[in-house]
Amino acid sequence: MTLRAIKYENGCLYILDQLLLPAQSKYLQIKGVKDGWKVINKMQVRGAPAIAIVGCLSLAVELSSETYKNKKDLRQDIEGKLNYLVSSRPTAVNMKIAADELIVLANQLCNDESFDVESMKLRFISTIEAMLDKDITDNRAIGNHGAQDILSHFPGDTMLRILTHCNTGSLATAGYGTALGVIRSLFHSKRLEHVYCTETRPYNQGARLTAYELVHDKIPATLIVDSMVAALMKHRNVSAVVVGADRVAANGDTANKIGTYQIAVLAKFHNVPFYVAAPFTSIDAKIPSGDRIVIEERPDREMTHVGEHRIAAKGISCWNPAFDVTPASLIAGIITEIGVFKPSDLAIPLAKNES
Repeated sequence: MTLRAIKYENGCLYILDQLLLPAQSKYLQIKGVKDGWKVINKMQVRGAPAIAIVGCLSLAVELSSETYKNKKDLRQDIEGKLNYLVSSRPTAVNMKIAADELIVLANQLCNDESFDVESMKLRFISTIEAMLDKDITDNRAIGNHGAQDILSHFPGDTMLRILTHCNTGSLATAGYGTALGVIRSLFHSKRLEHVYCTETRPYNQGARLTAYELVHDKIPATLIVDSMVAALMKHRNVSAVVVGADRVAANGDTANKIGTYQIAVLAKFHNVPFYVAAPFTSIDAKIPSGDRIVIEERPDREMTHVGEHRIAAKGISCWNPAFDVTPASLIAGIITEIGVFKPSDLAIPLAKNES
């Protein structure tokens, strides 16, 4: 059975509480925008694609039960609530891009005299609902493009060993996954020998979530702690690294879960190709380089405690950025649903997308 982080049926939205995994599998109902903001901010749902989908669907749920006097009131409510949702996790660009696109749609529908207030609301909600199916289709395309590109560098029937970081699978998307989607495609091609997943401190998304998905899918895998990456590359013949992204700058600099940058540096030293897999919406054409990406900082408690148990000395100060930025010069390819691009080649598809 396929893992599902998001369930949306008959206008009701549920998310799998990822803070409880792998010990407990529990779904929470999202009754509106405030619930959506809360579960995103608390990281009960995470992963840039899933954040955007849950945020937007939480708005769809809320709108479906509201009535409006006129289209202008509806448009203003949509814009205010989308901007509020963007504030839940500012580094993940997918939510911001989805919000901007939906605000444009709301303005267009508001100005279109062929829509009354009710038909405008229904059209807006149906546009959000279509995001779920599109994400799964895009993820499968990412997986296939990435697998084909990586395999092109390993002729014959060479079996590959892949390293990944954080969680980028069904639990971070509507389904299948981005970087983990590439790994799934390699596995289905019978060219995957082994996967190594990092623990991914301090939230342990690799140990709790990626390991959970790999075991669920019966993909051969080994868990390592974050500080083992250099030794792994030296002794275990890693073929490639594939990670996800929360935001990609126009020049290819990439913000991803903290610890990604150091893996890219180690991959460069050991001549291991380093790939980023993400939907094209993760590429932010308005951000020229990674220096301009706002990095979210998380509470100290994430570092000092595991559950209710303190693991760090009382009184110690903490620095807890949720993301770091990997320079484009360390990235072999950016895998998207429309193809694989070298960071220096992003300008062409970005220009086409804007036009």
